[in-house]
Amino acid sequence: MTERTTPADGRAADPLEAGRAALASHDWRVAYEELARADREATLTAADLESLATAAYFAGEADVELEVKERAVAVHLAEGDPVRAAHLALEVARDYFYTGRQSISAGWLRRAEHLLPPGGDTYAHGFLTIVRSEMASAAGDIDTALELAERAIAIGEHAADADLKAHALTNLGTLKIATGETADGLAMMEEASIAAVNGELSPFTAGITTCRMISTCRDLTDYRKATEWIEQTEKYCRRQDLSGFPGICRIHRAEITAISGEWELAERELERATTELERYHAAPPQADGYYAIGDIRRLKGEFAEAETALREAVARGRSAHPALALIRLAQGRAKAALAAIDSAVSEAGFDRWARARLLPAQVEIAIAAGEIARARAAVDLLSEIVATYPSPAMDAGRQVALARVLVAEGDAAEAAASARAAIRSWREVGAPYEIARARAVLASALRALEDDEDADIELRIAHDEFERLGALIDATAAARVLRDEEERRTGPAPIRRTFMFTDIVDSTGHAERLGDAAWAHTLRWHDDTLRRLIAEGGGEVVNSTGDGFFAAFESGRAAVDCAISIQRALREHRTRTRYPAQVRIGLHAADASRRGGDYSGVGVHVAARVGALAAAEQILATDEVIAEAGDVPSSDPRAVTVKGVSEAIRIAAIDWG
Repeated sequence: MTERTTPADGRAADPLEAGRAALASHDWRVAYEELARADREATLTAADLESLATAAYFAGEADVELEVKERAVAVHLAEGDPVRAAHLALEVARDYFYTGRQSISAGWLRRAEHLLPPGGDTYAHGFLTIVRSEMASAAGDIDTALELAERAIAIGEHAADADLKAHALTNLGTLKIATGETADGLAMMEEASIAAVNGELSPFTAGITTCRMISTCRDLTDYRKATEWIEQTEKYCRRQDLSGFPGICRIHRAEITAISGEWELAERELERATTELERYHAAPPQADGYYAIGDIRRLKGEFAEAETALREAVARGRSAHPALALIRLAQGRAKAALAAIDSAVSEAGFDRWARARLLPAQVEIAIAAGEIARARAAVDLLSEIVATYPSPAMDAGRQVALARVLVAEGDAAEAAASARAAIRSWREVGAPYEIARARAVLASALRALEDDEDADIELRIAHDEFERLGALIDATAAARVLRDEEERRTGPAPIRRTFMFTDIVDSTGHAERLGDAAWAHTLRWHDDTLRRLIAEGGGEVVNSTGDGFFAAFESGRAAVDCAISIQRALREHRTRTRYPAQVRIGLHAADASRRGGDYSGVGVHVAARVGALAAAEQILATDEVIAEAGDVPSSDPRAVTVKGVSEAIRIAAIDWG
């Protein structure tokens, strides 16, 4: 802490000197408080305003930092230093860009351009050249982006500005990696990052440089190298007492923790880090954090919560894919998932590694949608990209994707070999979820080779790992395949389930009143909501009945709770949006035969008939369901007869209000 001389009123005799001293010792909070007091009591120079802005940022006062830098631009101009004013205007433009205020950002950028004479080689010209390179890259003009990036490095060397050189090396390195010159690009970024952790750069530039280095290693799935840079960056931050950047490091470390299968720990760390970074307006790393949270929740089958986190990531500038596309696939919407992932791959443009991160999902989704040729094209492109920098994780992902395609193409022997290679690579990385996924693909290849015994072994190991990790959707899918295979060999055995039938009341009338487009939108919301609630309630959608669903649950209680959640969700939506449709629900518990993903038997027929008897917004359940569900408020039971069943059944209305 900075030692201060304190008069009787408790304040330092000279807040400006005290603030400068605290800044030099990286006592950011004291520096901010003293320099802010000096600012209130006197007119500060532009240099002291910049010091106040720096202290404000690292004290977690990002809004103050931005306002002070705007003032410093004007003071630099008044002091006759347009070059420094232009440099600071570029920083202000960057800050507004990352907080989503694009028009204001553009205005500050134009001001910086007007303050500098064209064709100069000052450090401010170098930073402006980097901005123009980044803009060209965002517009897809890679040749111009590369040319400007090279120019920025030359200016940095001429100006002997360490911060400029680090920014320029990082920018050019990123572009080279994106265009396939991965080794050269990484070397440039490593050079800049060494300067950062060695204390040769300003704290802010050091943080940006190392953050981009770690992010690049993560994007290349080189988790070992990412961990090395995280450790170096954390040491630097401790030396400099930088509280903001450790939050960024925590996000990247949590991403790697998630790879190791510790999802709950990773999610807690990500939530903590994204909250801490809110004070710093650190949109890109926050976006990474929210995306990672969304992906973990997707793996756990918590789709609504996952989409909430992914929306936060999108709001901060990151794509929601492939996670969101994979959610759509898990919801049974293969065509929508394929359209989403195809669009994301297209938008990646010239960035080969951005495409590489999407291609395994594109393969999986294309196969599910029956687009085998598209899956083959995707895996061939992935193989081409990975060949330039075959990290264990990226190559393992390629091997799994290839195995999926080979199974679909009928080459089961080669598929099994690729899947086994993927398992070995994922073990090297230490990624239990991915190992289990590769085992599931291996099981499908072995089954195609009629090696059912080994296929069952692999899939049971995968299933147990999915359950241990909490991967609900994968565990359910593996259990279903194992059950179906057992039934194929021994014949279907009766199985006890509670069956649910839902139906929109007067759907034809609603369609006529709303028109086709509005009714189609309403149906999409209805279908998405019911699929989500059924999955969250532990049920499985057996099939869609057009305006409703046929679902099965392992217990009467789960079915009743899900039916109630459906009616309450619909009621809430009607209140908010005047959603017109009302749904009726019927429940019945019985033994039934299962073959593949379908159920048959009298019990299924009874459940459908009970659903048809229900009124709008009503849940009707048979005695069998009420008995299984336990203490559920309901009306007095009544006996009814239904077509095709000789004996009367007893039903009651569930009180869900």
